Amino acid sequence: MVKIASPAANLDLRAPIFTTLSKGIGVDWVQRIILVLVDYILLSLAWHTTQTLCTPLDFPWKLNNLLLPIPIAHIGIMVARGLYNSNEEYCKYVSSIEALTLSHLLLLSIVFSYQSHHFIPWSTFFWAWLLSVLFSLAGRLCANFTTNKLRQQGTICNPIFIIGFPTDIEKATQLLVQENHYRIIGYLPIYALEKYGVDKIVDEITSSGAVEVFVCSWHKIEQRMFLYWRLRNHGITLNILPLSLEEIVEEKMGAFLSLKSGIPFFKLSPPLIAGLDFRIKRCFDFCLAVLIILVLSPLYLAIALLIKLDSPGSIFYQQTRVGLHGKHFNVWKFRTMVNNADKLQKELENFNEMNDGILFKIKNDPRLTKVGRVLRRYSLDELPQVFNVICGEMSLVGPRPLPLRDIEQLSETQLIRHEVLPGITGLWQTSGRSEITNFKDVLLLDIFYIENWSLWLDLQILLKTIVTVAQKTGAY
Repeated sequence: MVKIASPAANLDLRAPIFTTLSKGIGVDWVQRIILVLVDYILLSLAWHTTQTLCTPLDFPWKLNNLLLPIPIAHIGIMVARGLYNSNEEYCKYVSSIEALTLSHLLLLSIVFSYQSHHFIPWSTFFWAWLLSVLFSLAGRLCANFTTNKLRQQGTICNPIFIIGFPTDIEKATQLLVQENHYRIIGYLPIYALEKYGVDKIVDEITSSGAVEVFVCSWHKIEQRMFLYWRLRNHGITLNILPLSLEEIVEEKMGAFLSLKSGIPFFKLSPPLIAGLDFRIKRCFDFCLAVLIILVLSPLYLAIALLIKLDSPGSIFYQQTRVGLHGKHFNVWKFRTMVNNADKLQKELENFNEMNDGILFKIKNDPRLTKVGRVLRRYSLDELPQVFNVICGEMSLVGPRPLPLRDIEQLSETQLIRHEVLPGITGLWQTSGRSEITNFKDVLLLDIFYIENWSLWLDLQILLKTIVTVAQKTGAY
C-alpha cells in the first residue's frame, strides 16, 4: 500500500490510494446466492414432481440427474430480468411469474424442434409451469418473511450516515426508519464538510463502518464532486435524498429516481471493486500509448520530414500547459506554425473567435504553415502528446490542458477541471471542437465528464474521436 499524506493534493480526483471491495457487498451477495440456491432447489423439485406424476418428457438430456439444466435455464432468465439485483427485487412476484412463463415457452420451443414428429404431452408442460410458479413464489414469500424478521432484529440492516441540515436530517430519519432496511449510525451537519474538509469527514464515515450515505440538500454542498469521488473510492454508496419537489426539479433527477416506501432518491453505487476501474484506465492509457508509438512510428518520421522540408524551425513545439492540480508541464506537438507564432498571437487577439476570450481560436490563422494546415485539419499535430501520456502527465481522455494565457482568465470555480488528469481528447473535441465558441460550454462538458466518468465513457469518446477526426469536424 502506498501511503500518501493528502490524496487531494497528489492524486487524480478519481484515483484511490488503494482498491477495496464495495462496502456491504458481502451481505448483499450472500442473500443473492441463498435466493438462487433456494430457487434452484424448488424449481428442480417442481420438475421432478411433474416427471413423476405426469407423462415424462423425452429430453436430449437426462432429467434424473440432480444438476438439471432446466432450473438453470429458468434462473438465467430470472437473472436477466433483474430479479436478484437488490434486496427488494425478490418481492416482485409478478416479474417472477413472467420470467418463469417466458423460460417455459422457450423450453417448449426447444422440445418441439427436437421431437416435432412425436407426441408432446402438453399437460406435462402446464403442470411443470404451474408447480414452478407456485414453488418459486412460496420460496420468495418465505425469503421475504425471513429477511423482514432479520431486519427487525437489526441483523442485515445497512449501517448508514445522514448528511444535511438539522431539519432535513430529522425528516430523513423518519422516512428511512420506515424502510426497515437501514441502521442509522451517525449524523453530520452539512456545514461540517466546509469546516473540517471532505477528506476528514469521509475518513470518519469510513471508520464508523457505514456502507451507505444519504445526503439531503445535495445542491447546497460546494464540494459535492469531491464528496462523491471520495465515497466512491472507499466503496461507499451515495444516496441523494431530495425532501421536496423543488429539489428534485433543481437536481434534474426525475429520470433516475428510485422509490421505496414513497421515498424518492438517486442511488450512486460504487463498482464491485472500488478504484479498480481507474487503475485499469491508467494501465490502458499506457499500453495503448506505447502501441500507438510502435504502430505509427513511420507516420511520425514522415511528418517530421515534411515539417523540416516545409519551413525553417524545430520539428516539435513545446508549450507550457497547466495539468493536474495546477502543475505546469510541457505539452508536445508537431510544429504547425512559424517560429515566432507566440509573439504574433498578441497582434491577432482582436480576431479571436471565442466569445469570452478565454481560449484563442481563429479560422485561417496566418501563422500556420502549409504542412501545419494539413496536420491541424486531421489533428495529427497532437500525436506527440502520446509521450505525455506515457510519462503520466496526461491521459488519452480528459479535459484539454490549457496554456497559461487561458488559465489566468479562469475563475476559482472553473479550476475544478484541474482535479483530473488532462487528456489528448475529450467531450469538447467530440462535440464540435472549435465550433464551440464559449468556454462556459467547454467547462460544462468537462464537468459532465468528471461527474459521469467510467471506462465505457472513455471508450465511447475514443471511438467518437476517430469519427470526428476523419470527418474533420470543427478542426482548424
